[in-house]
Amino acid sequence: MTGTPEKPDPAPLDEGEIDLSETQFDADIVPSFKRGVEAIKAHWRHAPLGPGVYRMIGADGEVLYVGKARSLRKRVASYLRSGGHTSRIARMISLTTSMVFVSTETETEALLLETNYIKQMKPRFNVLMRDDKSFPYIFLGRDHPAPQIAKHRGARDRKGDYFGPFASVWAVNRTLNALERAFLLRSCTDSYFANRTRPCLLYQIKRCSAPCTCEISTQDYAKLVGEARDFLSGKSRAVRDLLAREMTEASDRLDYESAARLRDRIAALSAIQGAQGINPKSVEEADVFAIAEEAGQFAIEVFFFRTYQNWGNRAYFPRADRTMGEAEVLDAFLAQFYADRPVPRAILLSHEIEDREVLEKALCERMGHRIEISVPQRGEKKDLVEHAAQNARETLSRKLSEGASQEKLLAALASAFGLEEAPRRIEVYDNSHIMGTNAVGAMIVAGAAGFMKAHYRTFNIKDEDLTPGDDYGMMREVLRRRFTRLIKEEAKDEMGDAFPQRPDLVIIDGGQGQFDAASAVLAELGIKDIPIVAIAKGLDRDAGRETFFVPGREPFRLSPRDPALYFIERLRDEAHRFAIGTHRARRKKAFTKSPLDEIAGIGPARKRALLNAFGTAKAISRAALSDLEKVAGINATTAKLVYDFFHGEGG
Repeated sequence: MTGTPEKPDPAPLDEGEIDLSETQFDADIVPSFKRGVEAIKAHWRHAPLGPGVYRMIGADGEVLYVGKARSLRKRVASYLRSGGHTSRIARMISLTTSMVFVSTETETEALLLETNYIKQMKPRFNVLMRDDKSFPYIFLGRDHPAPQIAKHRGARDRKGDYFGPFASVWAVNRTLNALERAFLLRSCTDSYFANRTRPCLLYQIKRCSAPCTCEISTQDYAKLVGEARDFLSGKSRAVRDLLAREMTEASDRLDYESAARLRDRIAALSAIQGAQGINPKSVEEADVFAIAEEAGQFAIEVFFFRTYQNWGNRAYFPRADRTMGEAEVLDAFLAQFYADRPVPRAILLSHEIEDREVLEKALCERMGHRIEISVPQRGEKKDLVEHAAQNARETLSRKLSEGASQEKLLAALASAFGLEEAPRRIEVYDNSHIMGTNAVGAMIVAGAAGFMKAHYRTFNIKDEDLTPGDDYGMMREVLRRRFTRLIKEEAKDEMGDAFPQRPDLVIIDGGQGQFDAASAVLAELGIKDIPIVAIAKGLDRDAGRETFFVPGREPFRLSPRDPALYFIERLRDEAHRFAIGTHRARRKKAFTKSPLDEIAGIGPARKRALLNAFGTAKAISRAALSDLEKVAGINATTAKLVYDFFHGEGG
């Protein structure tokens, strides 16, 4: 009699390994989900036990998600359950075909690596910042006898002090204008300063003390610089008290002109602090974050406090799945926010985050000083967080309200052009050139959230066979390049709530000819389901008298009071603005192009040395080889290269 064979004893588990031999899958689980689990399981046994970063990869090599873990093997095992996942995680598992692991020494290193991967790869299932612009600062130099005060953005490669960050260019410009009136510091460049022979207009309107022409002594200018540095460092009360004493003394000795100047400087300082709104008494340096959620959308408001002063606030609308919680989104956002920005000593949050200790340690190691992340429960710090939270809620409400209005305009557009439903993505095309020169095509994109500037594109016209000024040919080239690329990329599976890459409506700035050219390109590429509309300007280019060309209909106009008409005019004007701006930038670049740019091996430093020695490219072309060799920084080989280029032997 033969019995049922016994199951072999399972292999011993490694330390930290989870036994999945009993994992069962329900019969009604989606097949793609089961395939994803099997793909993850195949990689799971090779996952490191220690900390690191993992990437979940789709069928076409797309990075779907980047995550970190204290134990990669334990974390990956959590994806192998047959249930209990949110729709976002379940969809991510369904699309996963492979995984990549990177081990790190510590969880802190894993956090930093995860952040870098997210910023580089922009995985669709991660929270993304979207707006990653750097913040402006105020720079006060220490590299010149008469230091400059100026707006600064980017690398800090000049010797001096950097004050900020300011939430916007508007905020820093407003503060700079007031500081110039208060301290009369120069804002001009060093080269402009060195070539002045008489004071400029800023001296006449009392916004500069004109150290360039010695209208003020070096010692007195240094005193102004010291006062400005003290004010920006948080000693604003001391500076104002000093100016008040000097004003009183000037008044007592009947020097009313000096007293009036000091009065104006004090008023300028008061204007700075008055415009900053809430200024804390006990918080010297902190960033305050508060998050709000409504209708599946998130808003994060950030306030910047430095030297007991409010340097403004900025709102962010991160891309995140609607199933995620506020604390989870804020947690993911913070690591990206500080990836390449200076960090204050205190970070105040509206929600407790899971990775607080790890993020604290990572930021401390990077900045070299102690950083505290906290959720204040009482006092002035709590008031600051509540103020930020109120701003976040109001900002999100405004955005949702604007989105609702935009939805109505999109619906009106669908009605005007006979579309089955409101378009999610609209692309508008325009060309710009002057007699065919520096020709560019421009594409702007709009949707329910308004203008989607991250999706704007420009096209340098490359077809050398085109007749200069052939607008139809330019439009054909632009559309052919755009939609040929789209066809190649359409194999990618997009998230249901992501902004689509395929337009639901194409609008062309032009008449019947442009319409026919655009229609022919799409037909040539086999695209039949994207409607095209062309807009011909009215007589004398009058707004409101545009003629529209739509497939299957006679040309028509819309009522001057139709909201769809106003919306279309906004779209067309934005496309025109973008095209003109791109054309002007290209034209300016062409004007400033030098023959030296075409010589291999002549970089900016050598180009500058040659121009400083000879003045113009024309003079360089006429120079003898022996004269070229005498230029500082130009060796004999480089001199021969330049000489041969201009004399027909090298170019």
